[in-house]
Amino acid sequence: MIKINRNIEIPETEIEMTAIRSQGKGGQNVNKVATAIHLRFSIPDSSLPEEIKERLLKINDKRLTKDGVIVFKAQRFRTQEKNREDAINRFIELIKKGIAVRKKRKPTKPTAGSKEKRLDSKAKRSKIKSLRGSSGITIHGD
Repeated sequence: MIKINRNIEIPETEIEMTAIRSQGKGGQNVNKVATAIHLRFSIPDSSLPEEIKERLLKINDKRLTKDGVIVFKAQRFRTQEKNREDAINRFIELIKKGIAVRKKRKPTKPTAGSKEKRLDSKAKRSKIKSLRGSSGITIHGD
């Protein structure tokens, strides 16, 4: 069981992990050993509560497919075990991010000081603009 928080646990049978070859530098090790981990987790098929499934499916993340499958490729480390831990930790963080309920913003009224400051700046701007007008002196060109 993978523990997400004190209320939610995910059975390891619901997570599909496959060892694949890593990309990039590493010499012969990269060509011979499958150290990278490919993690797949299907949200719709999981045992998570429906409300959490809905929240997770609404996450805007490139690792979430149209079918509701979370896909991770962990290849940061040179050993399969460390990459497996990394994939699971990243998976847990994504699930926690999806579970978190955001508080609704309460609109607040402007303070007296901010109102006064705004009106002062408006008056100052008005004064500057009024000085731009004609000064009453007209010059006639003959």
